[in-house]
Amino acid sequence: MKSEETRTHPDRERGHLDREQVLAAATALVKQHGPQALTMRKLAAELGTAVTSIYWHVGNRESLLDALVERTLADLGAIHPTGRAPDRRIVSVARALRRQLRDHPHLVAMVHERGLTERMFLPAQQVLVHEVHAAGLRGTRAADAVRAVQVHVVGHVLVERNRERAPVQRPGEEELWGAQTAEQDPALARALARPVDPEALFTMSVKALVSGLLHTGIGPGT
Repeated sequence: MKSEETRTHPDRERGHLDREQVLAAATALVKQHGPQALTMRKLAAELGTAVTSIYWHVGNRESLLDALVERTLADLGAIHPTGRAPDRRIVSVARALRRQLRDHPHLVAMVHERGLTERMFLPAQQVLVHEVHAAGLRGTRAADAVRAVQVHVVGHVLVERNRERAPVQRPGEEELWGAQTAEQDPALARALARPVDPEALFTMSVKALVSGLLHTGIGPGT
């Protein structure tokens, strides 16, 4: 006969299970299948425990989603610039933010759906503020630089995802670019007909953006 403690806390039959393990498993399910696939029954099956054990650790499904949002916000806040030169450090922040958004699409969407997008981006913005201050920008120019880098990152990620989800294009770029469309520039035509390398394109474009923001005073209305 089961003890009172076992009936109250059923996962002890299979060994120790803690809240962090439950959240990690829930995060993995959301990351793989999206938040709509996260049910208490499926999570319990994933962990090999009883549904009542999940409730014991994280409460109901809404409480679990709230906990996942907080976990995502904490993870996205951990950005550490690298490099010595100001422009390299800002570029490193942009690249790290892009990787985070790319690595957590379902979790980021869940944060957005719960009205916490601005809070999600605040830690990255604060890191950017520190770096543009260190580069000598202040006031409006500093604010413009922070926003420009953030919008560039988000816009690039959205374009990448749209391209990945789009159906096969007919005609494709390799068919569209030739001597006439490239204004008699065959090297350009060959380059535009090749598949895009998103990482290389993002790095090149954000370097150009940061260079313009730091060194030429480019801003709204310039």
